[in-house]
Amino acid sequence: MTLSRRSLLAAGAAGLAAPAIRPALAQAPLRFCLDWALQGNHGMFSLADDRGIFRQNGIALRMDRGFGSGDTTVKLASGAYDIGYTDVSTMVKFNAENPDKRLVCIYQVLDRTAAALITLKRSGIAAPAGVAGKRLGAPEGEGSRMLFPAFAKVSGIDAAAVRWTSMAPNLRDTMLAQGQVDAVTGFLFTTYFNLVGLGTKEEDIVAWPYAENGLDIYGSAIVARADWLERNPQMAANFVKSSIAGLKLLLAEPDAAMASLKKREALFDEALEKRRWFMTRDRSILTPNVRAGGTGVLDQARGELLIRVNAEAYGVSNPPKFADLFTDRFLPPQAERMLG
Repeated sequence: MTLSRRSLLAAGAAGLAAPAIRPALAQAPLRFCLDWALQGNHGMFSLADDRGIFRQNGIALRMDRGFGSGDTTVKLASGAYDIGYTDVSTMVKFNAENPDKRLVCIYQVLDRTAAALITLKRSGIAAPAGVAGKRLGAPEGEGSRMLFPAFAKVSGIDAAAVRWTSMAPNLRDTMLAQGQVDAVTGFLFTTYFNLVGLGTKEEDIVAWPYAENGLDIYGSAIVARADWLERNPQMAANFVKSSIAGLKLLLAEPDAAMASLKKREALFDEALEKRRWFMTRDRSILTPNVRAGGTGVLDQARGELLIRVNAEAYGVSNPPKFADLFTDRFLPPQAERMLG
């Protein structure tokens, strides 16, 4: 069931009053943390900032790189940042354990998770079930790894027969390229292009995205603490509005977006990151759901699936309810969210 705007507003995230959306009178500083180092999809924020869209909407943006969605979630909860871009799956366990610092998804950017099982042809793994008995690598606690049991269940993998190898996040893709593990779990558009950057031939990369192989759940989103949203509903709505305008710019002007990111990181590879963006666009953003309902569209059944599989993965006995984790009250009208 796709939730209507009215039904979501009626359910609402507990304690959040609907914002009155008015033109901002002055710029206010806002601290924004990404999920990782600058990548192509982050151009929606950098280009919007360069074009003055955040400023026009009353926001003086400070955007910092992240060090993983889990780290961004913790920093948001601590108050170090006002708004973050993080994988919404990280919030299920966190909210269950920290109800006083509850985080709320206010704009679901990636309609499909980018989590994937990734290998190279030389491994001989021709289908997901073939990873049984093989060396599967990922950092401990990494989101794609934590979701693997749920993916294994829907794709016929004997999860008990998988031999896990743990490593630091920055070593995962190198270890796959060097043959130290047979496969890895991770974000498709991260690992794929990291392998390309390491000299791996693209025809040798084999991947099974979770969302395209039976586990269709949401990915990264714009997130903020519930109490911050209570105090700053106008700023939250303006941030979402600016981000959607930035996404439209990124779709229309990818080269300009890559250049805007290059200004912020001298080592940013514009050509590679544009290709990473195109994969993100095609696999996680311009989905049938988004084409029909606009960017940020929410579906309660899919949200509840995400909550359930994460609760099972992390052993959460008191998972949050859908209406406490997701809201569309800060989104502009559907007509303004259509991406063509």
